[in-house]
Amino acid sequence: MPAVSTIQSGEPARLPRHVAIVMDGNGRWAQSRGRPRTFGHKAGVGSVRAVVESCVSHGIEVLTLFAFSSENWQRPQTEVSILMNLFLASLRHEVKRLHEHRVRLRIIGGRDALAPKLREQIATSEAQTKDNTGLQLCIATNYGGRWDIVEAARRLARDVAAGTLDPEAIDQASLEAGLSLADLPSPDLFIRTGGESRISNFLLWQLAYSELYFTDTLWPDFDAAAFDEALAWFAGRQRRFGQTPAQAQRLAGA
Repeated sequence: MPAVSTIQSGEPARLPRHVAIVMDGNGRWAQSRGRPRTFGHKAGVGSVRAVVESCVSHGIEVLTLFAFSSENWQRPQTEVSILMNLFLASLRHEVKRLHEHRVRLRIIGGRDALAPKLREQIATSEAQTKDNTGLQLCIATNYGGRWDIVEAARRLARDVAAGTLDPEAIDQASLEAGLSLADLPSPDLFIRTGGESRISNFLLWQLAYSELYFTDTLWPDFDAAAFDEALAWFAGRQRRFGQTPAQAQRLAGA
């Protein structure tokens, strides 16, 4: 792994514990070079590797990447097929490297629609890295924020129907316990590349108080230096969580 670059990690409170990223702009990056959109998806794998390495280097606890949304099935079938094959190949090629650097891999999202070979590789990769104590790398595949909330609500509904849960006892904590990343801290920093300024149905519940960072940089061009710029921006933010600026400042200094 490369050494820490321009961001200093001497003040952990100024670094996010959890970073979530929408990796946008692969297709436009390729088309601007006269290449098919899938060429950009392949190039974007290098940016994934660079950001994972940066997170490990900085000691960031969790990185969640939006790889394939539940709405992406509407794309041309050829592109969807190539994306799924690329994901399968990347898992096979990268899991050994991730394991060597104590990265725990987790895949979130509905798996029923995925091909059997991909589901098998996901299970193998997760099992190989499940005891690792370093960076937790979460890949959202066939995932949607609304789907996540609905699944959590269904779990509660089944408990109510079984008579093991009083509907009046349902609160934010009980619903949150059924979400995909329930055992992890919510994202402190959300990054979206590619120039769009929207969340696009990603971690809707979990992003309630995240700092939102949008950049025009297309994902294949988002390297370690670009990631450091986002971290520096985050370090300058005052996180208030509904408090006044004075209250937040006192809490930060406590």
